[in-house]
Amino acid sequence: MNFPVTRQAAAYSLATSLALAFVSPSFAQTLDADTVVVTAKRMPQRAADLIADTTVIHADEIARSGAGSVADVLQRQRGIEISRNGSAGASTSVFLRGANSNAVVVLLDGVRIGSATSGVAAWNAIPLGAIERIEVVYGPLSTLYGADAIGGVIQIFTRKGDGAPVVTGSAGAGSNATRQLDAGVHGSADALRYALSAGHEESDGFSATRPGAFGFNPDEDGYRRRSANGRLSYTVAPGTEVGAQFLHSDLRAQYDSGSAAYDVHNKQDLDTAAVYASSQLGANWRSTLQYARSNDKLGSFTSAAASGASQIDTRQDEFTWQNTIALGLDTLQLLASRREEDVESSSTADLSRSRSTNSYAAAYSATRGSHLFDASARHDRSSVYGSKNTGAAGYGYHFGNGLRATASVGTSFRAPTFNELYFPNYGLPSNRPEKGRNQEAGLRYDAGSVQLDATWYRNRLTDMIVSSTPCPGRVGSCAYNVNEAKLEGFTVAAQTRLAGIKLRGSLDWQDPTDETTGRQLARRAKKHASFQADSSWGQVKAGAELQLSGERFDDAANRNRLGGYGLLNLYTSWQFTREVSLLLRLNNAADKQYELARNYGTSGRTWFAALRYDTR
Repeated sequence: MNFPVTRQAAAYSLATSLALAFVSPSFAQTLDADTVVVTAKRMPQRAADLIADTTVIHADEIARSGAGSVADVLQRQRGIEISRNGSAGASTSVFLRGANSNAVVVLLDGVRIGSATSGVAAWNAIPLGAIERIEVVYGPLSTLYGADAIGGVIQIFTRKGDGAPVVTGSAGAGSNATRQLDAGVHGSADALRYALSAGHEESDGFSATRPGAFGFNPDEDGYRRRSANGRLSYTVAPGTEVGAQFLHSDLRAQYDSGSAAYDVHNKQDLDTAAVYASSQLGANWRSTLQYARSNDKLGSFTSAAASGASQIDTRQDEFTWQNTIALGLDTLQLLASRREEDVESSSTADLSRSRSTNSYAAAYSATRGSHLFDASARHDRSSVYGSKNTGAAGYGYHFGNGLRATASVGTSFRAPTFNELYFPNYGLPSNRPEKGRNQEAGLRYDAGSVQLDATWYRNRLTDMIVSSTPCPGRVGSCAYNVNEAKLEGFTVAAQTRLAGIKLRGSLDWQDPTDETTGRQLARRAKKHASFQADSSWGQVKAGAELQLSGERFDDAANRNRLGGYGLLNLYTSWQFTREVSLLLRLNNAADKQYELARNYGTSGRTWFAALRYDTR
């Protein structure tokens, strides 16, 4: 796909697209004013009362995505790009508003996940079938979530129990010998709420690499993912609830390393668990205590010999005390937390370390007629990189008739990973956190049948950690605080209904630039878009999706170009009975050849069919 490349052409395209967006289909969602969002303020809030730029991906959208991964669903949202080294089971990166994949906080039911060595969440290990909805909050949220929330926060919610018992299940199959099976039950009985589900998915996949790639092997590289998760809560007394939750996922994914004599693969285990108690201490005061643990265990097996195996395990423990106090129409939040990170490495002793961070934060939200205000501040103190202070403030105004304007500023930071601090011949213990300073403004319109969301942002990053030569006090290169970057862009999303067809659309213009070198940040396009149209005829629903991306570069030097691409996906569902439905999906219908990472394979035309059962 060829996007305009000059500033004049981009400006003209931007102006015309604002008008066209009302009749453009898209997979990205604008928010209904009554949608309740949790992540943006760490408490339930109506979308109409939010200043932060937010997207919610609902259960029906996740269900019709077919077999694949969470990253496949996210890739179709505004402001999000992905990179992947092969099939849905391969190592995956998610870029939010052009920010690095390690500059995005990822939560599973409020539990922070990710590797302390790479700083990236195990996207390939998250089971898609367990998810009820996903909330994406764009922009810096370090005042609420601490380190790494430069590009934003993505929170994944699994199903929770409420009301009469509901039984769900699905069985599916598709291209590349893909097989998928999951089942679950959730509901409530008096004071008890419960939810439990399990799933299994596997695929023979395709070759992870292309001819000419280092380690190329033309064999198929498949994956197998098994998972189980559950949530249980009990209302001890009016206003007081205690609960527990867990998620376990184990992934076995093949990849290429040049060996045809051994089944080269990774084994990744993702585990989260949490217990909490929440109580209404007064008419206007709710207090919540939570202890959470997440484990990210990655083993790589390159040969049958013991020397061909390596293991890196990350454990995160976090204790959080959150107090939410209503002051008339205003809300005050006070937060205290302690997070401990621990890494054990079988092959690199220097990485087997730990660090702790103590945090204190306050946030204030106010409403005065048509005016919305919020402000927040946070202090983080790490045992490794010292103290960091962050702050944010926002303002919104309701003009009436569904039109609202917002503006905000905020600071953020990313903590150096254990690799950037301690990996032999690469890390430097003196590395400092990266710093971000963001400005943004938005315009939102919701007239029921027509919705529009337009946002401009500029995030300036300093002390960026990159692989730099020369390296202070060392021969060769190393991870070092040397660069500055600018993440600037404009996003527009819209939806409407025309002649019985629901149309949605989003377009992103962005300039993710390394200001030290003047080059485009790797694997991020300057323009990308997503569109969707669907309609229903009785019990049958059908739709089409179009994903578009401009050219990118695979390297920081901008020498290796990744071409732009367009992907057309088609789907239909048939509701046989109230409980039983059939999903048919055709991805990459035009069989487009493209790359998300240089010399790594991507899927051609594929199909998937699933029979679903849901008693709700």
